Amino acid sequence: MRVDLFDYDLPPELIANHPARPRDAARLLDMTGPVLADRTVRDLPSLLQPGDLLVVNDTRVIPSRLVGRRGAARIEVTLHKRRAPGLWAAFARPAKRLRPDDMVTFAEGLTARVLSRDGGEVVLDFSLDDANLLKRLQENGRIPLPPYIKRGNDDDPSADAANYQTMFAARDGAVAAPTASLHFTPLLLEKLDLRGVRRATVTLHVGAGTFLPVTADDTDDHLMHSEWAEVGLKTVQAITETQAAGGRVIAAGTTSLRVLESAARGGQLKPFSGETDLFITPGFQFQVVDMLLTNFHLPRSTLLMLVSALAGQDVVLAAYEHAIRDTYRFFSYGDACLMARGHSR
Repeated sequence: MRVDLFDYDLPPELIANHPARPRDAARLLDMTGPVLADRTVRDLPSLLQPGDLLVVNDTRVIPSRLVGRRGAARIEVTLHKRRAPGLWAAFARPAKRLRPDDMVTFAEGLTARVLSRDGGEVVLDFSLDDANLLKRLQENGRIPLPPYIKRGNDDDPSADAANYQTMFAARDGAVAAPTASLHFTPLLLEKLDLRGVRRATVTLHVGAGTFLPVTADDTDDHLMHSEWAEVGLKTVQAITETQAAGGRVIAAGTTSLRVLESAARGGQLKPFSGETDLFITPGFQFQVVDMLLTNFHLPRSTLLMLVSALAGQDVVLAAYEHAIRDTYRFFSYGDACLMARGHSR
């Protein structure tokens, strides 16, 4: 498909630079009924049914942004994909100052050798096992916010360490948050429990590629980034039981949706662990997910294509037009929408 079919104009003032307070006070555009409805995330329990299953991503964002030096040159890197223990691909600035075998010092006990460079990307060898590298990152790194989130002189940079982490975060490895889950609070989960909505978890370590626009003119020419994901047997069983009882599977975020549909690519949902590069565009046959809670996505992005595949391209673009007119807040710290598979108006 032509990529320009997934483009739209967004006023920059609608890009959220801070989350709603409290988290579940964010607005929610309900796309599941005959007309669009303006609600809040706190209304989610009333929009779901007893016996439904909410699937969340339990990845945790690691502080993968580092500032170091190669000699006198200041180097900033953002780790974005683990290649092996202690070995990470990273975006570097300025990358042109780095060559293979250069050493970059970030802190005492935290240095890396440059193995290769390709444009603005380098591969770094920290010569540490995963546990020790994570410890050094926690001591010296920063949370890697998306490039569209702007910070002023009055902003407390430490606030993002908590704000850009979901309450489900349990497994270290992401360099971006599964942002739909940023809206959940203990009180909201309590109300979902009282409603009879069950919960299950998957893992997808979100990579920085999630923010990259599609630069090709046609979706067939786009090379999808890969991310590590896992669906356990317990979650597979919970989904199977839910479907057998007539309940619906609701993915909290596109990351949860992608890993579930990756685990069902053979036509049957099975436990899954490994890399997924699943690229979902209109025409995709969904096997698992019935509904999706998600934020508003960037123009020309793979995620906008994914939600268009689920709910219908015309439905999604009309909803985005409504959201812009009604000044919803967009992207990672922004508001949310709830959509159903194959819904049309």
